[in-house]
Amino acid sequence: MTTSAMASEIGESADVVSRIVRNRGAIAEIAQRLRIGSAPLCVLCGRGSSGHAGVFLRYLVETRLRLPVSASAPSVTTAFRTTLQLRNALFIVISQSGQSPDLVAATTSARATGARTIAIVNATSSPVAAAAEFVIPIEAGAEHSIAATKTMIGSMAAGAELIAELAEDQALRSALDMLPERLNRALSLDWSEVSDDLGEASAVFVAARGLGLGSAREIALKLAETLRLPAIGLSAAELQHGPRAALSPRTPVVMLRINDQTAATVDALAEELREQKIALHLCGGPHGSLQWLREDDPLTDAITMLVPAYRMIEQTARKWGFDPDRPPRLRKITETF
Repeated sequence: MTTSAMASEIGESADVVSRIVRNRGAIAEIAQRLRIGSAPLCVLCGRGSSGHAGVFLRYLVETRLRLPVSASAPSVTTAFRTTLQLRNALFIVISQSGQSPDLVAATTSARATGARTIAIVNATSSPVAAAAEFVIPIEAGAEHSIAATKTMIGSMAAGAELIAELAEDQALRSALDMLPERLNRALSLDWSEVSDDLGEASAVFVAARGLGLGSAREIALKLAETLRLPAIGLSAAELQHGPRAALSPRTPVVMLRINDQTAATVDALAEELREQKIALHLCGGPHGSLQWLREDDPLTDAITMLVPAYRMIEQTARKWGFDPDRPPRLRKITETF
């Protein structure tokens, strides 16, 4: 069977992260020039997979830098034509292509009002990169599959490198040093047991907490765009509220457990769902059902967990006769305003 571009690009993720880690000196220089001591908050800007990378960064910013984080709504600038007062704020825009006019407009506006603007982009010659004061390249090379995989993983790693340098966090630096090797090892993990439940699913829930939430939302997006399944990514805490009423034997739950302060609550919810006969696929912890790496790395495991999830989705798409590289009605670059 011919290998898809999506499969090849998943396999390149470790090399992408290796290049980002080798670029640490340049990222450290940007961190030194940012002077965020007077920053009142951090604003994260991105859509789709880039937005999910921003959710991951939110938890790093708030726990490492102790800055409150707001998710940018670019339509405030474009549709509502309102200028936000972001003097001294840290503004991070994430985009693979760097082409979307709304991201350009939001970044331009933020910089004009005195924010320190950083673009994490794969295309360093793009309009988004030109609009920002500082640029951190993802260096993933061309990505041919519509589904963003290696660029998503690179976005998360590049953002984490920036936070590690801003916080002078040696534990996070060490975790990023080990990440390429863990990504390579994760390529051998088999999550096909999830695929076995998807054929009869009416919908799929993907849940996590903290650093894993962005990855849960990202996996849900890939299930929707690649397998054409209704899927929702949400906090495991939220799954204890209203959405829980929608669970049934036909709504499998994929849950990511990060071995940090959120682990106990995820374990407790997993036990409850199993008692209620919900089809649960749990990654991580002593009661996990999905294959996982033995040594936990809580700071970057949310990134690593994407690899077996992406591989399972790509393999399921081909098994079902879908083209994982070209989902219907989608384009690689989406320009919104």
